[in-house]
Amino acid sequence: MKRLPEMFGSNVFNDEVMRERLPKDIYKALKKTMEKGTHLEVDVANVVANAMKDWAVEKGVTHYTHWFQPMTGVTAQKNESFITPTGNGKVIMEFAGKELVKGEPDASSFPSGGLRATFEARGYTAWDPSSYAFIKDNVLCIPTAFCSYSGDALDKKTPLLRSMEALNKQALRILRLFGNEDAKRVISTVGPEQEYFLIDKSVYEKRPDLIYTGRTLFGAKPPKGQEMEDHYFGKIKPRVAAYMQELDEELWKLGVLAKTKHNEVAPAQHELAPIFTTANIAADHNQLTMELMKNVASRHDMVCLLHEKPFAGINGSGKHINWSISTDTGINLLDPGITPSQNAQFLLILVAVIKALDDYQELLRVSAASAGNDHRLGASEAPPAIISIFLGEELTAILDAIETGKCYQDKEKDFMEIGASVLPHFQKDSTDRNRTSPFAFTGNRFEFRMLGSNFSISGPNIVLNTIVAEIFSQFADVLEKSNDFQEDLNKLIQSTIKNHKRIIFNGNGYEDEWTKEAERRGLANLKTTVDALPSFVSDKSIELFTKHHVFTESEIHSRYEILLENYYKTVQIEALTLIDMIKKGVIDSVLSFQGELVDVWTKKKSLDLEVSKDMEEKMISSISSLSSKLSQYLEDLEKSVQNAKSYSDALETAEYFKDVVIPNMIKLRDVVDELESLIPSKYWNYPTYGELLNSVQ
Repeated sequence: MKRLPEMFGSNVFNDEVMRERLPKDIYKALKKTMEKGTHLEVDVANVVANAMKDWAVEKGVTHYTHWFQPMTGVTAQKNESFITPTGNGKVIMEFAGKELVKGEPDASSFPSGGLRATFEARGYTAWDPSSYAFIKDNVLCIPTAFCSYSGDALDKKTPLLRSMEALNKQALRILRLFGNEDAKRVISTVGPEQEYFLIDKSVYEKRPDLIYTGRTLFGAKPPKGQEMEDHYFGKIKPRVAAYMQELDEELWKLGVLAKTKHNEVAPAQHELAPIFTTANIAADHNQLTMELMKNVASRHDMVCLLHEKPFAGINGSGKHINWSISTDTGINLLDPGITPSQNAQFLLILVAVIKALDDYQELLRVSAASAGNDHRLGASEAPPAIISIFLGEELTAILDAIETGKCYQDKEKDFMEIGASVLPHFQKDSTDRNRTSPFAFTGNRFEFRMLGSNFSISGPNIVLNTIVAEIFSQFADVLEKSNDFQEDLNKLIQSTIKNHKRIIFNGNGYEDEWTKEAERRGLANLKTTVDALPSFVSDKSIELFTKHHVFTESEIHSRYEILLENYYKTVQIEALTLIDMIKKGVIDSVLSFQGELVDVWTKKKSLDLEVSKDMEEKMISSISSLSSKLSQYLEDLEKSVQNAKSYSDALETAEYFKDVVIPNMIKLRDVVDELESLIPSKYWNYPTYGELLNSVQ
């Protein structure tokens, strides 16, 4: 293996490669485009494209692609070779600036939410120079935005870049109020922690529900799950360790800052966490991470599960987004400093985030909404569906003092006293970490913990960037007109705390009492995806996104339709898969076992001896009773899926699946799980939870 510094970024056309291969004037022009968002001239694009092609060809690459992120939640690409005919039966390798800058993939089969008719097939991909090109699967991948012929965004990258521009514009207004003229750009930075499960491929292939839906649709609880809490941070199994090592190496080659890896709470569950980077690059890297997790697992005869809740009764998988704001001069605007109570700029930015979450809590909830995540949120393993902010004791005490006009005395930093002199003496953090909070301040950033493991991180970052940009805009409008900046600044911070402190909660978000308290505070509790999604198309939402040019009104409505459609299609596929598995496997298991019980009972009876038949009779009675329920509930589910076809409106269809189909699936599952617990393994046609969760050794 190469030394890590030599390996890192070896498959990326990064700054070091560009500096080496591009003429100085071209390099400067490209860097200006990357850092300031200026237009890239055609002659510059031609030189960059040729250098990019030469670099890739030297590494054995023959094709390039515009790599983009449509509304499917995964990435897409159309591969093109570099070959150009010469007219004498030969070819040369060429790559022009126009091919680098623009592509024309067929857009007809990607989700559009009504933005265009199916027959309107033309779409465009446009190079995103702020994200480095890279080589994956022996193809030169050029990160791009994706839009329709009319210019509507059909992807996740375009609105993310727009939201970053909105945040930059408004944040600079705030910095200028404090005399900061050095910063020329403000960026959102993100570090997404990625949870996942690994199971053996042989057992995966025997579970159609995992293949078609990513989660188990039934499965009795195993004798041992996560009760002993011995898997968390435990010794990593050899096969998993080998997988993690190869995954790290593949990610490092692509410039992904994979940093931390460990076992998670549930059996067979693990986590990978990278170092933070710019939001749009972090989004690209996280998509690559999820793709590589699956590909590398396959090479190790394993399957990586990224569903939010693959197994009932044990922890699901989330994706925690560590979000912050930094300047191009390297200053983290969410760093409170040594004396946060005296750091007016930090306090203004902090209360802006608080107000943003309070004013737009429904939108942040929408950003974590999906059929899969509905199984996870609020299940004592993930935050509830209620948005709140954890600040910790110190920052809460500072805000309380400001609100009441009292003087706050900054505390001296405490040192840990562990009770053994041989142990190190180190400084204690000013606040604990609240793992039950959906949005927790963790020193110099916020950790948004509601997201499901298979989500694109673009959605929540679009929302966070935009809502904070809006509050920055409101604050700047007030303070830029001020005749007494210090006095008006103090009043603004004080009034914001008073009006929006309801969103601050430092307690246990898993407790039922918090749900009641949140209701008393007037906080939204949008328990399901269907409850949450209408907030996305509210007048308030449309005004926000259109004001900051993040979405057009038509783009908002299109995404709303796509999200609703994705919800009910997901549930429909799950219901059909459950029906299929019961008909083709469960019923056979039940009848086979019933047949043996009856056979044993019949033989005992034929002996005409005083032999007890109680066990067989009880088992026959139990299985028969459950079989009757199985038949009835299966029929109920089939009818409900069939009846769903009568609905044409997307919201009504989604509501029907939520209120009728899902409850029917739950009833049916309960019966199947009980049958599984009674029927011997030699008759049960599917791998059990115990076999699935312990399949990798």
